[in-house]
Order: sequence, then C-alpha cells, then structure tokens
Amino acid sequence: MIPRRIVAAAVGASALCVGLPAAAHADKASPELKRMYLHAYKQADRHGEPGRNIVRQGVRHAGGRHTPSEEKIQASLAVLRGMSAPAPSPAAAPAAGPTAAAAPSAAASPALNSIAACESGGDPGAVDASGTYRGKYQFDQQTWASVGGSGDPAAAPEAEQDARAQQLLSQSGSSPWPVCGG
Repeated sequence: MIPRRIVAAAVGASALCVGLPAAAHADKASPELKRMYLHAYKQADRHGEPGRNIVRQGVRHAGGRHTPSEEKIQASLAVLRGMSAPAPSPAAAPAAGPTAAAAPSAAASPALNSIAACESGGDPGAVDASGTYRGKYQFDQQTWASVGGSGDPAAAPEAEQDARAQQLLSQSGSSPWPVCGG
C-alpha cells in the first residue's frame, strides 16, 4: 500500500505541471499591456457589452481555460479600443472639414479632411471594432499595401496616412470610401 503522503505529493506535482504552460503564458504579457487592456475593457464596457475579460477570466479552449498570450491580448485590446471609440456619423460630418473634435491636417486636402472626419473623427490611431479598418482613413491591409504602405496603418505617422490617402484618392476617386467619400 502506498502511503497517503506520497499520493498527495504526486497529485500536487502533477497539478503543478499541468499549470506550467498557463504560467509560462502569463509571464509573456507585460504588466503594462495588462493594465492597458483592463483600462480599455472598462471603457468598452461603458459603451456596450465587450464580452469576456480575457486577462481576468482567461481564454477558453477544449481543455478548459488558459492565460492569454501577449498577441491575443494585443488583438483584443485593438477591438476593445474600437468599441469605445465614438462612431462617426456621416450625416453629422461637415461637407468640407473635420468634426470639432479633431483639427484638420494641413497636409490633407479639404476632401480628405472630410473623409477622415467621417471615417475616424480625424484620429490617426483609430481602429474599428473588428480590427479590420485602421487609421485616420480606415484603411484595410490590402488597400494600405496597394498604395505602398507597410505595417499597421494606425501606427503610421499622420503625414504618411495623408499622403497614402491622397494617392488613393487620385487613383480611385472617393469610391474606396463608399459612405464617407460621396
């Protein structure tokens, strides 16, 4: 017969081993990233239902839950920020200028300032709720790349976003912005 003390030690050790992958993931996400996520979650919660808080509740998978990776937290953070950003109303945007919340870019034409005001409120760091449309002119990755952009449009300097949007406007007119370009 095996003494209870040995069985208890074996069960405890196996429980620790099962917990190691989650603990390893937890170390990958910086405290600052977690703090930003929790702040964005609180903001999004004021504007609607943001869903599960993955930092506090973990990520579900077939075997239960695990601590989210830094990449998962960053992706969710972008969605949460998009949820808490005020949705611009095409009817409320003036015909040739941005909303009062954002100053027009001196580098952008009046037409582009109007598009930016409608698309993102003139915010170069804006990201829509799905994470697909990014930056002042709400570029998707394919369109951004088609005018020579690389990386995240929302992380590009405003002057670069203005220049690439002007290039797109010159090539395609306002059709890339079906709601705000008309």
